[in-house]
Amino acid sequence: MVSIVLGSQWGDEGKGKITDMLSQQATLCCRAAGGHNAGHTIVHDNVTYDFHILPSGLVSPTCINLIGAGTVFHVPSFFKELKAIEEKGLSSAGKRIFVSDRAHVCFDLHSVVDGLEEAGLGGRKVGTTGKGIGPCYSDKAARRGVRVGEILDEETFERKLRTLDTSYRARFGDLTYDVEEEIARFKEYRTMLKPYIVDQLEFLQEHKNSPNILVEGANALMLDLDHGTYPFVTSSSTGLGGAVQALALNPSSIKSVIGVVKAYTTRVGSGPFPSEQLNEDGDKLQKVGREFGVTTGRRRRCGWLDLVLCRYSHAINHYTALNLTKLDVLDDFDEIKVGVAYILPDGKRTTCSLPADPNVVEKIKVEYKTLPGWKCNTMGVTRYEDLPENARAYIEFIERELGGVPIKWIGTGPAREHMIARE
Repeated sequence: MVSIVLGSQWGDEGKGKITDMLSQQATLCCRAAGGHNAGHTIVHDNVTYDFHILPSGLVSPTCINLIGAGTVFHVPSFFKELKAIEEKGLSSAGKRIFVSDRAHVCFDLHSVVDGLEEAGLGGRKVGTTGKGIGPCYSDKAARRGVRVGEILDEETFERKLRTLDTSYRARFGDLTYDVEEEIARFKEYRTMLKPYIVDQLEFLQEHKNSPNILVEGANALMLDLDHGTYPFVTSSSTGLGGAVQALALNPSSIKSVIGVVKAYTTRVGSGPFPSEQLNEDGDKLQKVGREFGVTTGRRRRCGWLDLVLCRYSHAINHYTALNLTKLDVLDDFDEIKVGVAYILPDGKRTTCSLPADPNVVEKIKVEYKTLPGWKCNTMGVTRYEDLPENARAYIEFIERELGGVPIKWIGTGPAREHMIARE
């Protein structure tokens, strides 16, 4: 049976912890989309791991891990990250990680082009991570990309990479990039990578009877190429549909879809953000929550929990349970606001839809409900009944507003054990 963990907001919800926890019982953990632009921080046995391209299931010593066909794969980052976690004690990680031969190769060339494309947008920058993710997915969609399996065919690989270099130079002129240098590096990578590359379908058929398969979502629904705040999104399908497509999942095998919801809202990069607080409350959320991007180190924009956005996310991803994270960040607020409806520019009130036009979203006014804070420390609490009454009221209010989707897990701090599991 399959469990899928998905981000429900703009990413950075803290998906790594629930993935780490669930992977302790998982036999297989898969990444379905994104690349080394993702960032999951896991604190396990007092050791902090930063995951980007690697699945978080590697923390579990018995869990096999797959980087799936929907991802874009930056080879230097893969080996750098694998070495870093092995040096921190995960010595068997290299024997438990595989990559689909259908994943697309994200080159250093793509990173150079990413920067040039962002610069060309001027004041309407998307705010990408600069990792080359968008250009790589663009090449995939245009049918000129290089798949991981093609790395093993030296002649085909070098011809296709040189063609990419030529086409980008025709578009941008001279590049601060040396295609022959990247080709030379892949002569070494070719031998190193061979043990990790698998035919995904054969691999998954071998594991089809795994009693517990975990799919780890990267990024989040509001960054989805189809359903997010386009064009201020990533370039992959980050929701439930993307996971099914990338890993060829049997929908009837999915037993749970877990939406991870931060107890407030953050986003990195450009784009509309209706509940953003450009005031003392936003600064306090940012400071107390230590809101800096794992991948980029950028300061995250912060605002109150937006339940319209969460309802929209739920309508697309069909969550069966929620993991509410970083509840403890709200410990010192006298009052806590929650966005419950949008007032659109034409005066219409909506509680569950998000306009497709980002110019309209930027003009939305949020209708808030104000709840009392609890003004006491919840960090490290592991039993629901030990939470203060107002904290429980906040959690139960969210459940009611989201149509009764159960909040099964509640994060109360950065460590793996800082988690309430409700029956």
